[in-house]
Amino acid sequence: MAKFLAVYTGEPTNGPPPDMDQATMARGMQAWTDWMTKNAGRIVEGGGPLGKTKKVSKTGVADIRNHMAGYVVLEADDIDAAAALFKDHPHFTIFPGDGVEVMPVLAIPGA
Repeated sequence: MAKFLAVYTGEPTNGPPPDMDQATMARGMQAWTDWMTKNAGRIVEGGGPLGKTKKVSKTGVADIRNHMAGYVVLEADDIDAAAALFKDHPHFTIFPGDGVEVMPVLAIPGA
């Protein structure tokens, strides 16, 4: 099996969406827990939400914004199978996320 990084994307927020009621939040969290349980055999690293970002480069350190909201690392036969696991995911069907970006974790050349 190959390893994949899945990045949950959406508008950056600090905490739960401010206009989401508690019942919807509870329903979303239960759906997410159910997804994690259903796919537990494929999950390598459970990941979690991501916070504020700093970019470090040769020009120094700067605060930046991106659309990465969280991540998970999982295994699948190929990228299509990995991507299919996120079809109808609660990140964008219940919560206001806009999608999940799935990419292979490649071997380090020469390692």
